[in-house]
Amino acid sequence: MRLFPDLPLCNEEDMSFLPQALVFLAAAVVAVPLFKRLGLGSVLGYLAAGMIIGPWGIGVISDVESILHFAEFGVVLLLFLIGLELQPSRLWELRKSVFGLGGMQVLGTGALLTAAGLLLGLKPTTAVIIGLGLSLSSTAFALQLLAEKNELPTEYGRASFGILLFQDLAVIPLLALLPILGASDTPSTEPAWLSALKGAGVLIAVVLAGRYVLRPVFKLVASFHSQELFTATALLLVMGTAALVSAVGLSMALGAFLAGVLLADSEFRHELEADIEPFKGLLLGLFFIAVGMSVNIGLVSTSPLLVTGLVLGLVAIKAVALFAIGRWTFGGSEQALSMAIVISQGGEFAFVLFRLAVDFQVMEGSLADLMVVVVSLSMVTTPLLFTAYARWLRPRFQKKVHREFDVAPEQDNPVIIAGMGRVGQVVARLLRARRIGFTALDASPEHIDFLKRFGNKIYYGDASRLDLLRAARADKAKVFVLAIDDIEASVRTAETVIQHFPHLTIFARARNRQHSYRLLNMGIQHVIRETWVSSLEMAREVLEDLGYSYSESRRTLERFRQHDEELLLATYPYHKDEKKLVEMAAQARKELESLFEQDANEQKKVG
Repeated sequence: MRLFPDLPLCNEEDMSFLPQALVFLAAAVVAVPLFKRLGLGSVLGYLAAGMIIGPWGIGVISDVESILHFAEFGVVLLLFLIGLELQPSRLWELRKSVFGLGGMQVLGTGALLTAAGLLLGLKPTTAVIIGLGLSLSSTAFALQLLAEKNELPTEYGRASFGILLFQDLAVIPLLALLPILGASDTPSTEPAWLSALKGAGVLIAVVLAGRYVLRPVFKLVASFHSQELFTATALLLVMGTAALVSAVGLSMALGAFLAGVLLADSEFRHELEADIEPFKGLLLGLFFIAVGMSVNIGLVSTSPLLVTGLVLGLVAIKAVALFAIGRWTFGGSEQALSMAIVISQGGEFAFVLFRLAVDFQVMEGSLADLMVVVVSLSMVTTPLLFTAYARWLRPRFQKKVHREFDVAPEQDNPVIIAGMGRVGQVVARLLRARRIGFTALDASPEHIDFLKRFGNKIYYGDASRLDLLRAARADKAKVFVLAIDDIEASVRTAETVIQHFPHLTIFARARNRQHSYRLLNMGIQHVIRETWVSSLEMAREVLEDLGYSYSESRRTLERFRQHDEELLLATYPYHKDEKKLVEMAAQARKELESLFEQDANEQKKVG
């Protein structure tokens, strides 16, 4: 029995896996960098690659349906990651943007587009699905554009993010609405109440399992310190939840989304995000390629005026509705117009929604093909409109919205602490006392459990991993506190941070002199030996207890500290030459003894 019976098996006439993979990879590697260089974004690059290699292009690959089925897991993983971002605290901060502006946009734009569909002669059920489907914008496309233009920290950028977040949530009820409005080709033989009961039971089981089972499971897996095992467990969680929910007739995306939400407050959130992100990126890219392959280019050539009119109508209706919402929200035209342009396109979830609408006989296949073409071409208009707006219209506005304090602290903590041991905890407590936001990372699940008992917010993960640092928003931070106990892990993390985030100021904890040498060799200027300061302070108290005055002990301490730090820098060029280090250490001891003898003689003369 096959797990996914709707996926056809390859036969001898089909292209084998390896040539297909080579075609997909080659198309993506050529098209995506080219489109990004042109400022059109990676999504359009994937779509163009699919159009070229698909049946409407050169026809290298023709089995679009099976590829779409497989690539839909990219959408599943995307919704899982969206769920991971939905922390209750963050949702509360964005409540007005998410539920207020987002709900207003989806319902308002959906109503306008539904009315337009009715005026064009569509059936009411078809018009509703098309109107609501086209009201959704492209989360991946819009967020990428905002990030590339560095517009996410702005007020309209955060509002756009909130609207996109609500649109992602709105996908779930829209998918549930399809069986109500239409009829499946394979109708169920069981009563509707029984199907609903099964669905509710599975959802309750997923919630309970997520609340009481997932964390212990990930804690156990993390204790083995196997990155491959942790990644496999994360994928098993997403795919397993999606398959379980799909088995009772609900959307796979709904199951993945629930799994993400249930782990949003987990200490494993950043690690899960880092592990899933590469798979999501590849599968979502494959999904967009498959969508490009399915775009009926023949419609553009046979009905160019119809397609052009629908694309311009969609963008215009959405832009007008968003501009009105923006004017009411921001009180000005610039940010309202910026938001109207950035999310005026159709979204990737419309592809899924329209395909399922055909399965449930809510709309005809030819109409779905037309809508896929319209949504795809609407994405092309966004970067072009934004470029024209930024070049000719935005400079005319007097008010500027870029302010440093527009950055949301939950998203852009200025400090990242890697390693929450003895040193990291002290730094974190001091930052918390001054109400300075920080993101803490630690690779020990046992350590995390202990710290969480005292109210500390800390995430599991190996801080030397580039994807984890990106998930922790190292690109937005200012200071990186390297407090990892293990020397090799500390050095690996320092190398990653220096190479990929050179703007960060690193304050590094060193276990010993050799560790200090290695960190200094990387160009790190702020290297603090972990026992150095405490040892000096203890030595001062010992001197005072032996009868030395406070000023004498402080002067001795300061002379010794200065001499040792000068010695550290002097011996650094020879830290790999053991013989030279021994000679310099012996010479340094004599110099220090001579200094202390001079101090003693001066004190006698004064006395």
